[in-house]
Amino acid sequence: MSDSESDYKVGSGRPRLHTRFKKGQSGNPDGRSAKNLRALLADALNERVFVTIDGRRRKITKREAIATQMVNKSATADLRATKMLIDMMKDAEQKADVASPPPESRRFTEADEEVVQQLVEQIRRQVLQEIAEGKTPDPRV
Repeated sequence: MSDSESDYKVGSGRPRLHTRFKKGQSGNPDGRSAKNLRALLADALNERVFVTIDGRRRKITKREAIATQMVNKSATADLRATKMLIDMMKDAEQKADVASPPPESRRFTEADEEVVQQLVEQIRRQVLQEIAEGKTPDPRV
């Protein structure tokens, strides 16, 4: 130890030399964590709260509590809550459609082709039979 270090008294407001901040170095080199609004909102909605459902206390997320309240208000014919619920459902469905790519169309196998061919023949025979009997085919078919 040098003379200056041995004369240094450790105490209140005088930390040990090796634990002090080095000159030019921040005490928090990573800085404050910057969360965006989406992350803050997600954290708040994922917090758990106690609620009473059917006389029993349960612990659910705030997200679940909001959804439950929205559905319950909609069920009591609250038009504003119903509109908000329908809009939320549409948004969720659109996001789900965007997130998942459309399924690939599969080619028919030989067995599928045979089944389709049999159905077409059956319908054709039925239509021809109805025409022969003088009945008009049902336009809905």
